[in-house]
Amino acid sequence: MKKSVFLVVLIPFLLFYAMPTGAAEKEGREWQDEVIYSIMVDRFNNGSSENDKNLDVDDLTAYNGGDFAGITKKLDYLKDMGFTAIWLTPIFDNEEGGYHGYWINDFYKTEEHFGTIEEFKTLVKEAHDRDIKVILDFVVNHVGPNHPFVSDPEKKDWFHEKKEITNWKDQEEVENGWIYNLPDLNQDNPETSDYLIDAAKWWINETDIDGYRLDTVKHVPKTFWTKFASAVKEEKKDFFLIGEVWDKDPTVIASYQDTGIDGFMDFAQNDSQRTAFQKTDQSLSWLFSNLERNETMFNKPELLGQFIDNHDMSRFTSLAAANNNHPGTRWKQSLAYMYTTPGIPIIYYGSEIALNGGEDPDNRKLMDFRTDKELIEYITTLGRLRAELPALTRGDTKLLYEKDGMAVFTRTYQDETIVVALNNTKETQTVVLEKGMIEKDKELKGLLQGDLVRSEGDTYKIIIDREESEIYALTDKTGINKTFLFAIAGILVLFAIFIVMLIKRAKRKE
Repeated sequence: MKKSVFLVVLIPFLLFYAMPTGAAEKEGREWQDEVIYSIMVDRFNNGSSENDKNLDVDDLTAYNGGDFAGITKKLDYLKDMGFTAIWLTPIFDNEEGGYHGYWINDFYKTEEHFGTIEEFKTLVKEAHDRDIKVILDFVVNHVGPNHPFVSDPEKKDWFHEKKEITNWKDQEEVENGWIYNLPDLNQDNPETSDYLIDAAKWWINETDIDGYRLDTVKHVPKTFWTKFASAVKEEKKDFFLIGEVWDKDPTVIASYQDTGIDGFMDFAQNDSQRTAFQKTDQSLSWLFSNLERNETMFNKPELLGQFIDNHDMSRFTSLAAANNNHPGTRWKQSLAYMYTTPGIPIIYYGSEIALNGGEDPDNRKLMDFRTDKELIEYITTLGRLRAELPALTRGDTKLLYEKDGMAVFTRTYQDETIVVALNNTKETQTVVLEKGMIEKDKELKGLLQGDLVRSEGDTYKIIIDREESEIYALTDKTGINKTFLFAIAGILVLFAIFIVMLIKRAKRKE
């Protein structure tokens, strides 16, 4: 009987150890694992006619009808593409014409064109039910031109004196000047500071949002941001703050990282991405130099927001079109890069259909859901791979090859090695990975295009078609797994012995 029990216990162990070893272990979800979809609420989807007041879909400076209900109805659409978080432009009550949300009239009310606070709470709950986090755009630098506080004599010291910024290198001017003629709040006034922080805390507790995208960070004193970050993070565990420090100089952005703001929009890398991918045969070396710089300059480079366009700049599609390049192909290259390199990809609504648009407000057209799905399917595949492969969000990055737009690099984490090849040229490219670049006697299994590259001695020859990318997993060579076959044979022998023993025992009982 003891032998029988031993055999029964032994068989599962043999099966387990006969199986191929797995990839890196999945760990707890972190903000660096997210993929964020950026939404201008008024321009995404109209889900309720009850708030359709004075709409004009032919006027890009008027309300076009997008609302909370419309976003809620498209959450499955976003989840299916692999997005794990949404960032919404400001949802607070705005002045007339403030379709974009940045002319705030009341920090404690929702904009009536977007829906009620109950509808927003429903949006947050439905998002959370799908494991999608919700980030709100929060503005503390200014209010709308006709905000009630502006004309209140008792709140005169809540605002800086009306002055334009003439010297952008003078930080005092940058923090105190009025941008776009919007009343500039004085955060050095304790009453003003407390009011803004209390409002931010109220929205967290009232609606259970997960983070704030902080607008115009460099126009507000660092002392306020330190106080703000400390206060709001006490309201909810793992609450996330990502700041907009609009500056192409990374040292300026990095100077704010000790305030408690977790991550920042990487405007320096944004500029390099737009240059590199808007047309073919552009060097990609700057992109990887920037990644190395981020590793040394930022405490948490993995929390930098990586984006190629947003609501304040011309759409990437317009750049590709201006260079007579196919926008869909250009988008695939830029997305493959963003999804496989360090940082949090932030994708502006409409990018999945290569929505076109020039400068504001042309870059804020209504979303169109009745278009070709090719790019959507590509984003879906990238999202799935990023979720399945920890190396793409946690791994070290090493550039193996770059020449005139053809790049090969690795992301390595624990026992998982991912090799990414980007061919940003007009010609088919062949790259030989020489001895020592990656582990020998393996194979590269293509996860994006289905390519397969077996080692040739100590080298690997990668061939990538023009304007294509591939994401490879470094795996054991396929073929006959002798260890597995021997283990199976052993299991069959043990199983036969087990049956014979049972038969003999049965006969003895007879």
